[in-house]
Amino acid sequence: MLGERSKHLRRLIIQALEGGGRGHVGPSFSLVEILRVLYDDIVKHDPKRPDWPDRDRVILSKGHGCLALYAILADHGYFPLSELSNFCRRGAMLGGHPEHHIPGVEVSTGSLGHGLALGVGMALAGKRTFVIVGDGECDEGSIWEAALVAGKYKLSNLTVIVDYNHRQSYGTIEEVQPLEPFRNKWHSFGFMATEIDGHDIQALNGMLIQENRPMAFLCHTVKGKGVQSIENDPLWHHRDVFTAEDANRLRAELA
Repeated sequence: MLGERSKHLRRLIIQALEGGGRGHVGPSFSLVEILRVLYDDIVKHDPKRPDWPDRDRVILSKGHGCLALYAILADHGYFPLSELSNFCRRGAMLGGHPEHHIPGVEVSTGSLGHGLALGVGMALAGKRTFVIVGDGECDEGSIWEAALVAGKYKLSNLTVIVDYNHRQSYGTIEEVQPLEPFRNKWHSFGFMATEIDGHDIQALNGMLIQENRPMAFLCHTVKGKGVQSIENDPLWHHRDVFTAEDANRLRAELA
């Protein structure tokens, strides 16, 4: 069962979807608990000072899940909640992928495979860094090139979090490109790799574990988590048209 905080953040995502009339639904819902725990409990950050030099760095490499990031940033006060209703509108601040001009967004992402390399650079500069990648994104060779570098330099201030929802835009991971033995792959690149339930708040709080090497948390999640009728449904990966009727239906099921 989802707690009220998790439901609240999903309602904010629905608000943005309704405002923009489109967007990635499933990939955003699967991320909510991961981002909730990071920003509520783990990451050092200051919404009043987004450029605070001593902040931890968070990179959402799977940029198509941006609605979950926008929801948590707005909820923490990086920008007004009303901005969510302007999602993807002409001239609005919030677009279909994160851009670095948005308060709280470190780098522009969405071209899959780039975020981990950026995070490795930040970790090499001495910043505690969290990079969230998708499981389908791990088909990209650039992910593993960056992982090699992280392992070489034993970047203990780098944490990779994989949203392992076992779905890509056009099929399951097993159909498109199997990843297993996934944990062993990260381990072979020099990471301490652990598999956890990506919707379990207590388990996610364990991401504070410190090791003398980089860490990878493979978070088993459900695409579309929270609204049973859309869970693991590829038609809800992205909606080109999201109506007020859709919004009311999702809110009702979420309740």
